[in-house]
Amino acid sequence: MNLTETDSQSNRQLNNLPFDPQLTPGASNAVRVCLRVQPSEKVTVITDEASLEIAAAIVHELEAVGCTYRPWVLEDVARRPLSDFPQMIAGDLESSHVSIFAVQAQANELKSRMQMTDVVNRQKIRHAHMVNINKQIMLEGMRADFLKVDRLSAKVVERVRSAKKIRAKTPAGTDLVADVNPNYRWVKTSGIISTEKWGNLPGGEVFTTPGEVNGTFVIDGVVGDYLCAKFGDLKSTPLTIQVKKNRLIEAHSSNKELKDDFWAYTHTDENSDRVGEFAIGTNIELKDVIGQILQDEKYPGVHIAFGNPYGAHTGAEWFSSTHIDVVGRKFDIWADDEQIMRAGQFLIEA
Repeated sequence: MNLTETDSQSNRQLNNLPFDPQLTPGASNAVRVCLRVQPSEKVTVITDEASLEIAAAIVHELEAVGCTYRPWVLEDVARRPLSDFPQMIAGDLESSHVSIFAVQAQANELKSRMQMTDVVNRQKIRHAHMVNINKQIMLEGMRADFLKVDRLSAKVVERVRSAKKIRAKTPAGTDLVADVNPNYRWVKTSGIISTEKWGNLPGGEVFTTPGEVNGTFVIDGVVGDYLCAKFGDLKSTPLTIQVKKNRLIEAHSSNKELKDDFWAYTHTDENSDRVGEFAIGTNIELKDVIGQILQDEKYPGVHIAFGNPYGAHTGAEWFSSTHIDVVGRKFDIWADDEQIMRAGQFLIEA
């Protein structure tokens, strides 16, 4: 049942919007496979002006399931960029079993997204986080066989949970070593979303908060948050960073604006330059980086993030108001002395 009929002032009827039928397989995957929405459940759908067509495809699938849902378009209830998450939507989330956030990121909105996921975590909502979703991602990453990705992710996380060190190298010059802290949990976000951890869609990664990271990371893929839309694929102008004792100490690029923006972002607060996430992408359906962080961080290989460590899930007890991922290409990865990836290809069977 669509709730927009009783509250048209704050909600738009997305079920009346046309959409490209090619979006249907990805939308169906999100609703039926990743979130497993049931007819008896209530779903909150949050979107924006830029993502209406994708939201319409998702709503079409929700109506086919027969569940209750309530759609929200951010620009209808608040001014962008958001300084805080809108209370009207937060109130609706409180009574939902499932939520879908299909929105284009704008500068300085991370705080509002954290406020949203605070509700998600507290209420144990099955939440699909689709920040910067676009048609290409719907036609590629969202068409993955997420059950297969989940099987591989389970095997990878089983292996790394027992490792003391993980080393990552690339032909571009990355040589990074992460010491694993046994007190921090590894989390699997394979696209199969549960009440235990909300997940990005498309899914496909395992991550933890590292004990300590040292070395060089050549970012010839993408950087995250709103910088991704600004700079895109960094293959031709990579950003090279140095990490020592888990802190960013150097950054270099022929693109000075990229270097300066990244440096400013990672020095927002006292922990913005601290490695909060060490992750391995496990979506083996992805063949290359496309310049979109939502999909590219699931590309097979290592990515790290500076800032917020998602401590509610990993057990880390420190905090940052920022979080920015960095992605490279064609990794070799070792868990202790066992090589688990060569040139971007897993040596572990799905």
